[in-house]
Amino acid sequence: MSTTITEEQPVERRRDADSSVVLWVALLAGLSAVVGGLSAVFWASVVTLPTWRIDATSSSAVMSERGVTQIVSADVWFVITGALVGVGLGLVTWKWFRPLGWPTALLAVAAGLLAGVVCWQVGQLLGPGSEADRIAAAEPGSVIPAALRLRAVSALAVWGFAAITPVLLISSLGPDDEDASSRRRRPRRQAPGPAAVETGTVDERGVLTVPEETTG
Repeated sequence: MSTTITEEQPVERRRDADSSVVLWVALLAGLSAVVGGLSAVFWASVVTLPTWRIDATSSSAVMSERGVTQIVSADVWFVITGALVGVGLGLVTWKWFRPLGWPTALLAVAAGLLAGVVCWQVGQLLGPGSEADRIAAAEPGSVIPAALRLRAVSALAVWGFAAITPVLLISSLGPDDEDASSRRRRPRRQAPGPAAVETGTVDERGVLTVPEETTG
């Protein structure tokens, strides 16, 4: 009976550890989604959208030169938001999953990308909507705001890169846990006893050399 219990205990501990990791991963995913939604609100509020003016004569949509330069502002603010949010998610991931080792970096990238995708999709929903439908229904002379959308999808990479950056920096510059544990396990060398000091020899530099004590 005792042998069966001894064999089952490591299996149960492994299952508990796996379930705990899965739970923390789910918490990280939920946190990333919530942060991405809040980032979408910030993104939609700070972006200055250009406008289309419906020409009264030709009934075509025209955008000024200034408006053309403002088109990239949505991508710029998306990158800035991703850099700030990604670093925060990376620090949280390192704090939660540091004992896992190298998978922590993958979790940080996944958390950053998930937050970026949520920010992208929710931000577009918070915007004024599709341009084509609003322009088609607009009257001549009216002004229609452009749609809030991400034109450079590659900007999502900033979210993942920003999330993995603190993980790589802390892991490379911080102390090594294995070296610290090995130093703690290293036995201390005992000081020589009085008998060893009496039988020691002193060289011309004044250095005392004592014989090693043997344990019987």
